[in-house]
Amino acid sequence: MTETPKRERPRHTATVIGTTWLTPTIVRVVFTASGDFEGVFADSYVKLLFGDAMRAYTVRSVIGEEVSIDFVVHGDEGLAGPWAANASVGDVLEYVGPGGEWSPRADADCHLFIGDESALPAIASGLERLLLVNPGAKALVFAEIGRAGEEYPLATRGGVEVSWIVRDGAPYGEKLVDAVLAAGYPQGDVEGFVHGNAEMVRPLRRYLLRDQGLAREHLSISGYWRSGMTDEGWRASKRAFNAAMEAEAPT
Repeated sequence: MTETPKRERPRHTATVIGTTWLTPTIVRVVFTASGDFEGVFADSYVKLLFGDAMRAYTVRSVIGEEVSIDFVVHGDEGLAGPWAANASVGDVLEYVGPGGEWSPRADADCHLFIGDESALPAIASGLERLLLVNPGAKALVFAEIGRAGEEYPLATRGGVEVSWIVRDGAPYGEKLVDAVLAAGYPQGDVEGFVHGNAEMVRPLRRYLLRDQGLAREHLSISGYWRSGMTDEGWRASKRAFNAAMEAEAPT
């Protein structure tokens, strides 16, 4: 029996037209891109190709033909961060996408946005979408950063409250989880967006779904990465990790 060949998604090109450092550890790269970005979601992402390796990144914004992507830079670690830190006008990357499926519900009583640096672009995009359709929306943001002075630009008008959680050498997610639990659960119809380190995602998924009874369809949650693992290693083990989380708080 002949196997049906797996269809590859089409590749597009993105050309750098500018860069801006938003914080000491996050740089924005602005591209012109050949793909179609009409109708993207708040969590839309593209998969950028660095040689034979592929990395997924949130589309921070699309303005006309300009597509902005924000990169976390940890010195010379990784592939995408060092590339972005040294990107110059005219540099070209191939990518596939965009993909995505989530945008905030305007009618929720309260929105929880929780994440570390890797999730900040999606949180920022979600807040902007929310406030565009409901300027008075209530949102509680718990955002983890490495040090004071690394705060990322977020919309804070209306009913948005932002709590910056500074790791300052603590393990990723530890202080963030503590802060969310200590704050208490909001009243009313709650929507949640929880993304970032997998070790942070796991206890918060259990807390929100099992302990607080948040409806699964009202929670966007995913481990973008995991401490001590390469991107390839995390993707290879993510299914088993997610299955273990599902056993703790079945949906």
